[in-house]
Amino acid sequence: MPELTYRTAGESHGRALTVLVEGLPAGLNADTDLINAELTRRQGGYGRGDRMDMEKDAVTILSGVRRGVTIGSPIVVQLANADYRIDHAPEIPRPRPGHADLAGSLKWLTTDCRETLERASARETAARVAAGALAKCLLREFDVLCVGFVTQIGPVEANVPDDADLTQIRTTRDANDVYTPDPAAVDPMIAAIKQAEKDQDTLGGIVEVRACGLPPGLGSCASWQQKLDGRIMRAVGSIQAFKGVEIGLGFEAARRPGSQVHDAIHFDPAQRDTPSFGFVRKTNRAGGLEGGMTNGRPLVVRAAMKPISTLRQGMDSINLKTLQPERSDYERSDICAVPAASVVAENVVAFEIARAWLEKFTGDTLREVRAAYKYYADAIRALPNASS
Repeated sequence: MPELTYRTAGESHGRALTVLVEGLPAGLNADTDLINAELTRRQGGYGRGDRMDMEKDAVTILSGVRRGVTIGSPIVVQLANADYRIDHAPEIPRPRPGHADLAGSLKWLTTDCRETLERASARETAARVAAGALAKCLLREFDVLCVGFVTQIGPVEANVPDDADLTQIRTTRDANDVYTPDPAAVDPMIAAIKQAEKDQDTLGGIVEVRACGLPPGLGSCASWQQKLDGRIMRAVGSIQAFKGVEIGLGFEAARRPGSQVHDAIHFDPAQRDTPSFGFVRKTNRAGGLEGGMTNGRPLVVRAAMKPISTLRQGMDSINLKTLQPERSDYERSDICAVPAASVVAENVVAFEIARAWLEKFTGDTLREVRAAYKYYADAIRALPNASS
């Protein structure tokens, strides 16, 4: 059984985006409705630009699926671009501060930032969402729920209780245009985005992803490459415009004594049949991960997104052809993409969870994966009498 992986290809204004997913077991329902719904959410959210009115993302599965079910071979998914104009788009000689423009132009020895921005664009995240949504098709077979949402836009913070029900969080989140579970924060967040637009500025914020239904033992402490916290932070930190990632208490843990950081362990036989297998905690400061492995508590990941780098007012820059000072170019963009970024974060986390799941419960078919998970669950419930 190969490792679950994905690779994306395509440019912002190219013919299409594609994603190659390898390692999903045969016999899994590849739910295109689920995938397209996630892509629609990624295109939504208050503060998006005009392009979202043009692109209506929907996947075409080119391989690896027969009659809606995976067959064990590599899966190729395509998302056509309505705004296909890469060969005719104008050159951009003035790099935009905060973008990949300058570094990429120097890297590839060109004075046209178009060469870089077409691939560096956040349009690529549509392919990542498609891959993550495919991974969710696996996770839902085991009642694993992964939900991303917005906790802050600019100076406006949402209040989301640590013990809030994830299904309720998802329902409340989906009822507004800023994708936050806190109804009281909706209007202030929208007002902040409107003010930024009036000022020809942009806003960033903070997103959070929570996942429940995870058994202990996903990931590993045996090698640094297998530590699930590191893999998740890499996946989330690689999302365009993300500048910080934390798990559980995150940076707050550095400010507290150990007695206020670690989660005391208890055993409750009444919870033997839950994903914790009876090993319970009253707190979840670790965010569901200890030693690079899940510990049976919900996974909690938080990430900071910087304001979009493309400003209508421009910023001081230079012309790469003349090396003279000029204002940066304006390429059509968003005022705030934090709601959309929460969708991307949710799906890249889902993919990393699915990858760890298939490493622990491997099998060429979904039937074998189910059997591996059942064996593991039964063995844990038999402890300490079946430790061999």
